Amino acid sequence: MNDRCTPQHDWFTASLTLLLCIGLIISYLPQHYRIIHTRTSEGLSPWFLLLGSTSSAAGFLNMMTVQHTQIRCCRVQSLSACLESTAGIVQVGLQWGLFSFIFILYMLYFPEHLKYLPESNPRKGESVRSPLWSRSILLARVTVAHFLLSALTTLIIVLASPSPLDIPPPPSPYPDPSYPDPEALPLSLARWALFLGVSSALLAAVQYIPQIASTYQAKLVGALSIPMMCVQSPGAVAMVLSIALRPGTNWTSWVTYAVAGIMQFTLLSICIAWKMRQRRLGIDDFGVPLEAADGGLSSSYRDEEQQGDLDAASEDGERGVPGLVLEEEDGLDVGAVSKALESALGEAAAGDVREGTEVEVDEETPLLQAQSTAQEVQGKGKARAGWW
Repeated sequence: MNDRCTPQHDWFTASLTLLLCIGLIISYLPQHYRIIHTRTSEGLSPWFLLLGSTSSAAGFLNMMTVQHTQIRCCRVQSLSACLESTAGIVQVGLQWGLFSFIFILYMLYFPEHLKYLPESNPRKGESVRSPLWSRSILLARVTVAHFLLSALTTLIIVLASPSPLDIPPPPSPYPDPSYPDPEALPLSLARWALFLGVSSALLAAVQYIPQIASTYQAKLVGALSIPMMCVQSPGAVAMVLSIALRPGTNWTSWVTYAVAGIMQFTLLSICIAWKMRQRRLGIDDFGVPLEAADGGLSSSYRDEEQQGDLDAASEDGERGVPGLVLEEEDGLDVGAVSKALESALGEAAAGDVREGTEVEVDEETPLLQAQSTAQEVQGKGKARAGWW
């Protein structure tokens, strides 16, 4: 067996990598479960998901580039030795897959009431995509294209580089210009690995900025999972240590996760602050009063309810006047009559408002009493929100 393919057992690094892989799965599960359980991805920024997916993909391909020797040595190693030597690649690839799955769930559970403009009616074929939904589709396509192009380039460069398993036997001089230095990467691989590592770090540095800005402006946690960030923020230290101890890696391989850990801790701090604010205002993570949330008013239900209101409003608009049924007869213009009646009713209602007509709320008008009470509660909520 080639000396470069001789297994190097490091039980501390292997154990740390195994624990980190398990921790990665455990840390991402709350975020996956939260989106699936609430059936909405409201509150997540598509720019955050784009930058995170491309950053983790670049970091994953960087590890495959700098450790291509370990991958090629699997042909002459046992399965256990191969898994141990490539555990770092598995670890980084696992993080890329778990984060990219969040983007998939974001697209699958995108809120229905945010997909189309309010004046459109998807059920009748009159659908106009909202800017957010159009942007999300575009960024998802860019993410897929980035990974496919980067993976293909990595494969071509790695296959074109000389293999450490094909070192010429003595008395041929070594190192030969056509074969890699045992202690360094070939020039092409070194440049590509540097590009992937630096681009991954830059993307990770700005990855959390759109999500931090979006969460800060919304003043709501949304679909973000606080337990996930509580596990991953301190876990970034162990992630950096695990990668730095791997043979063949350099600072370009672990700087990505150091930057991401700092930014994620900032986002976690903001989410905890907004969580405390939500409790003070009596609302849930999506801005719904806790009384309504306790009554089962979930996000998916709100989407269906709002869509039903739009359909009902559209149908009422076609009828013109609610409760009025006109049949077409000879010489009768149904549309003109409906519009005339609607205009007359509108003028009459406007006249009542101008005259300052007041409606007395008593025990016989419980609906108006409920509306008045809701307005009072809303006014108190706004006053409390000013304290935060």
